[in-house]
Amino acid sequence: MTSRRLTATLVASLAVVSLAACSDNDSGSGSSTPGGGTGSQALPPVMVGTDGLEGTTVQVPLTNTIVINAENPTTWAGSVSDISIASFVPGRSDGSATFNPAITPLKAGTTTVTITDGTTTITFTVQVNG
Repeated sequence: MTSRRLTATLVASLAVVSLAACSDNDSGSGSSTPGGGTGSQALPPVMVGTDGLEGTTVQVPLTNTIVINAENPTTWAGSVSDISIASFVPGRSDGSATFNPAITPLKAGTTTVTITDGTTTITFTVQVNG
């Protein structure tokens, strides 16, 4: 085989292998695919803002988190009336990133959450779906 023909054959073979590797076909190998493979995919958090949150009910799956998008996230404190259902995680800054406050579900149920930044107090209900 000539050098050109060998190179062309190698390039063609690599192209076929590359396309096969990118295939969306789940052959039962245990890999995760977007269409419902055997692996699990993390859900995005339930995002809520402080505006309009007062008096609402926020539903969240047990395997997810509620993130409270707040201006000045490190100033917010919170309390949960039934700490067996959910917990409040304060906003924080680690010097390179700032993280919003969050509610972490612990078990299925409904509880009341109150958050405050020292000026504004917001009370809402969290319904954790198991």
